[in-house]
Amino acid sequence: MLKLYTDGATKGNPGPTGIGILVSGLPQQIQRHAALPPMTNHEAEFAAAIAGFNLLIEAELTTVPVAFYSDSKLVVQAIEKRYTKHYPALTAELLALIDRFPLVLPNWLPDRQNRGAHTLAQQGLREAEAKN
Repeated sequence: MLKLYTDGATKGNPGPTGIGILVSGLPQQIQRHAALPPMTNHEAEFAAAIAGFNLLIEAELTTVPVAFYSDSKLVVQAIEKRYTKHYPALTAELLALIDRFPLVLPNWLPDRQNRGAHTLAQQGLREAEAKN
């Protein structure tokens, strides 16, 4: 089973945005970060999750079950309920990606247990701030 950890970071709400993605359960861990245009903190968390699942799809890992970890209760609950009131388009985009996998187990975890993805998101945020 793959483990996918994602995190979004913003400076301001909305503001410059960075995302971090960490994938374990492979012979070699995958780490990615990116600077994104300004968005809210919730949008950043969705963007990170979407980018994480896109990364797995691009790596042709869609036949493997995925344990997904995020410190965003909103994103985890959106996956569990397959619904969110305020972010229907982002939820639909995320669920369309998730549906390409045989099994996705969403898990919320506290910030301090998501340090790998958090550190990567902070790198992306620093790059986003440098662009402004």
